[in-house]
Amino acid sequence: MHHTTEDGRSLRLMTLVDEFSRQCLAIKVGRRLNSMDVIETLADAMLAHGIPEHARSDNGAEMTANIVRDWLGRLGAKTLFIAPDSPWENGYCESFNGKLRDELLNGELFYSLKEAQVVIEQWRQHYNTQRPHSSLG
Repeated sequence: MHHTTEDGRSLRLMTLVDEFSRQCLAIKVGRRLNSMDVIETLADAMLAHGIPEHARSDNGAEMTANIVRDWLGRLGAKTLFIAPDSPWENGYCESFNGKLRDELLNGELFYSLKEAQVVIEQWRQHYNTQRPHSSLG
C-alpha cells in the first residue's frame, strides 16, 4: 500500500494478515520497503505465531526477491504469488487493506514517518482486539 505524509513524501505499508484468523499480524511502515524489511517483519510474526504453511503475496519486487523466497523455503513455508492485476486472489489481505484505508488512512494526515508508524500500530491493535468482526470471533 502507498500513502504520503503531509509534506508529500511517500509512505509504503506492508500488511501481514493471517488467512485463517483474519488477524493482522503486522503492518510495516517505511519510506521504502525492501526484501530485508519483508524478512524482518515475517520473522517477527513467525516468532510470535509460528511458521505458516505458505506466504501469499503480490508480485512486488521486495516480496518476490530470491532472498525472501529462499529464506521462506529453508523454513519450510511455500511462497504463493497472485497473478499480476488479480487482487481478488489475495482477497483477505485486500479486504483488510480496504478497511485500513477507509477507517484510518483516508481521514488521517501524518506529519512524520514515526507518527504514521505509531498511529497505524494503534489502529492495528484496535482492529485485532476491539473492533467487531465476524472472522475473529
